[in-house]
Amino acid sequence: MPTTKYDIVIIGAGIIGLATGMKLLEQFPKINLAILEKDSKEGSQQSGHNSGVIHSGIYYKPGSLKAKFCVAGRASMTRFCEENEIPVRTCGKLIVATDIAGEERLQALEERGTANQVQGLRFVNQDEMLEIEPHVRARKALYAPGTGIVDYRNVTAIYADRVRSLGGKIFFNSALTGSKTIGSTTILETETGEYECSNVINCAGLHSDLVAETMGVKTDLRIIPFRGEYYKLRKESEFLVKGLIYPVPDPAFPFLGVHLTQTMKGWVEAGPNAVLAAKREGYRKRDFSFNDFIRTLTFPGFWKMSVREWKTGLWEINRSLRKGVFLDSLQQLVPELSVDDLAGTGSGVRAQAVDRSGNLIDDFRIEESPGAIHVLNAPSPGATSSLVIGQHIAELSARNFSLAI
Repeated sequence: MPTTKYDIVIIGAGIIGLATGMKLLEQFPKINLAILEKDSKEGSQQSGHNSGVIHSGIYYKPGSLKAKFCVAGRASMTRFCEENEIPVRTCGKLIVATDIAGEERLQALEERGTANQVQGLRFVNQDEMLEIEPHVRARKALYAPGTGIVDYRNVTAIYADRVRSLGGKIFFNSALTGSKTIGSTTILETETGEYECSNVINCAGLHSDLVAETMGVKTDLRIIPFRGEYYKLRKESEFLVKGLIYPVPDPAFPFLGVHLTQTMKGWVEAGPNAVLAAKREGYRKRDFSFNDFIRTLTFPGFWKMSVREWKTGLWEINRSLRKGVFLDSLQQLVPELSVDDLAGTGSGVRAQAVDRSGNLIDDFRIEESPGAIHVLNAPSPGATSSLVIGQHIAELSARNFSLAI
């Protein structure tokens, strides 16, 4: 039987779970808090497999949680990194339109970014565009000077250190296997034992819907994993990219398109695409989980999405399998790139929530149930927004869990 009862247990030691724990302990230092993580270290999944971009808030519907949290999150993340001596670089982002349709979408994007109060956002002429990125070729370009880059693994590690220094506990290799409620107490069953608590916060990322269901919460969505594959530019070709170069995204999808990104790791990444993964942690093409795949195939929303977007799905598969097709997307941004410039590198998996009607949920989704808060959709710009999301959840917790300062 468990010997310690926690006021709050957070499930998931990714960047959002750790930011939430940190914010709670800063504001409620008397609480007894633990974080359960199924992997052997913090930030092993989405938090450690991403482009490392600190987004400005251009893309998101005005008034949405993504818009509000990202704009505030960019400033708070940059400040946090500077205060904690985490290497960070504000290099700016150039979003380019290569055809007339793209120009129209770029205009709409500028209006959206302006509505979101993105600082410094502006159109640039051809001379300015080439000064920012000399090797880009485009009809029109939008520049967001406040966009930056960071290695979120470093951020996550500092969050974890801060949680521990504030008295929080982090338990690794503790995957949730069951949950039961006795009165006002929840007992979380894991591979390493039981944890008794008064309240639970679900920040399980790729497994957030499964955790919610394990706790008896019925949701109208399911996490569908999309693998994002990257190449990196060979060293001798890195001069072709000075900062961040993005295409105009398709407004029908919450994906930003294949782009070119300077990284704090010391190289230029090209990607990611967005192809359906057959495993929730399917970082390689051959990765397969029968349970994960069946869970995707038996969800009505997956089939409705597939019927509607089958052409896009086939295109992404083709781009995944053929390096030349991937290159075509990059050459629309920087025509000088050749297939010899691309070297293989890693990939990430995006936890994308899809509802029963087949709609890709385009905003953060945070739901509440008795004694629990569930973060059910927090893909990009989740890392950028992590401090703000953590603060938001801390405020929800104060109200719903009756926390005392």
